[in-house]
Amino acid sequence: LKPHPEGGFYREFFRSPVVLTGDPILKPFGAARTLLTAIYFLLPEGEFSMFHRLKSDELWVHIDGGPLQIVELAPDGGRIDTLLGSEVGQQRDYCVSAGAWFGARPMKQAGYTLSTCLVAPGFEFDDFEIASRSQLLADFPGEVEIIGELTRESGS
Repeated sequence: LKPHPEGGFYREFFRSPVVLTGDPILKPFGAARTLLTAIYFLLPEGEFSMFHRLKSDELWVHIDGGPLQIVELAPDGGRIDTLLGSEVGQQRDYCVSAGAWFGARPMKQAGYTLSTCLVAPGFEFDDFEIASRSQLLADFPGEVEIIGELTRESGS
């Protein structure tokens, strides 16, 4: 596994040989995209995945370790919290919609969380954006605490 710019560690293990080239699916991407990609994503306890967004949907599937909190900031200003895990009351999988700001962190005493993340159309770093803390605070003024916890730049 190698460090991911959003935090944690990853290894891509699947990239579809099918490449999408037709309109209108690719309009938001501006170029051809792989049909599907998949990675292993490891977050040790105490680390987090910074708020970021993709141009594609991303399906998270819990593989091993403790539960993971996924925090999604909805366009209407609301917040969606999902507890990904293997215990009763936790979701085994969750899909974050394209364009949504989201971050994640292992719950206290989880040790680590290992997930698989599937992205369709496939992941490209050109489609990946890490959030600016100041912009998130302006757009989601009611979420000061979680924005501070899941971003790394100095706040305003």
